[in-house]
Amino acid sequence: MSLAIPKAVKYTGLNWFEGKKIATSYPNILRRFLHDNHIMADIHVITGSVEISPGIGLSDAIFDIVSSGSTLVSNNLAEVEVVMQSEALLIGNRNLSPSKRAILEELLFRIEAVKAAENKKYVLMNVPTDKVQDVVAVLPGAKSPTIMPLATEGWSSIHTVVDEKSFWEIISRLKELGAQGILVMPIEKMIL
Repeated sequence: MSLAIPKAVKYTGLNWFEGKKIATSYPNILRRFLHDNHIMADIHVITGSVEISPGIGLSDAIFDIVSSGSTLVSNNLAEVEVVMQSEALLIGNRNLSPSKRAILEELLFRIEAVKAAENKKYVLMNVPTDKVQDVVAVLPGAKSPTIMPLATEGWSSIHTVVDEKSFWEIISRLKELGAQGILVMPIEKMIL
């Protein structure tokens, strides 16, 4: 959870927030932080899209959950103070009834499927058929990519899943081997 201000504003430290209006959906956490740091600011409680409030003149700054920071960037805001680090935890009772354990196991299965897809991309590419084995050898961790002939003779399509970082490391090699029409798509869930 962080404090953020418009990018165009020069940040001079915590005292910058003195007398400012801060929009948030978490007033109690913010109030405690401001109190502990001897800062008097006006807390404006907003439910929903807090990050738009500086842009429409409702506040000078925001206090909100920041994950990737992309929402801040899209609203021309800069994160200037991390107030609290947090993480989500799932805690279960060891003595769950069989029906509740089944629900928990289903939930864990779904969470694991989403986690398995993190930073993974589904990659499709067209490759000259005589280069298929060379391309497969370049693909990192590809247990067995799908290879299908294309309607145009002498060409095949290769489908595989790769880690996004690995893809950028091998893209030029794939192109050197003749890969064309390379599509990179996000994966929402992956069942292993």
